[in-house]
Amino acid sequence: MIMESPIKQIRLSQTAKDQLIKLKRYTKIEQWNILCRWGFCRSLAEPSIPSPVPIILDSNVEMTWRVFGGNMADLLLIALKQRCYKDGLGTDKETLITQFRLHLHRGIGYLAGDMNIKKIEHLIELTTK
Repeated sequence: MIMESPIKQIRLSQTAKDQLIKLKRYTKIEQWNILCRWGFCRSLAEPSIPSPVPIILDSNVEMTWRVFGGNMADLLLIALKQRCYKDGLGTDKETLITQFRLHLHRGIGYLAGDMNIKKIEHLIELTTK
């Protein structure tokens, strides 16, 4: 069964796009959606709530929720809902959309700023820490 996601389209900031370009170069992962998934999960793993900073969605990188999530789309939506619930934020449509955007951009920033990520194996090592 496929869950209905409140998030239909995903667009990135120019900063996030630039950070993903750097990550593509290091990891050799060519697909935006795969790197975005890594970033989103990296942020979810962080215990703090992302700062509610305004994000300007000014890049030309855009994808649907299904492209972003692939065969993990339902699991990623459940993880987002669980995180919003745990953080006491509620799980209404607007909250989910906002928190997704904040987690996605924060996580991409974390990955791009991690000086230890120089190849795909370094991404994988993050999952075993």
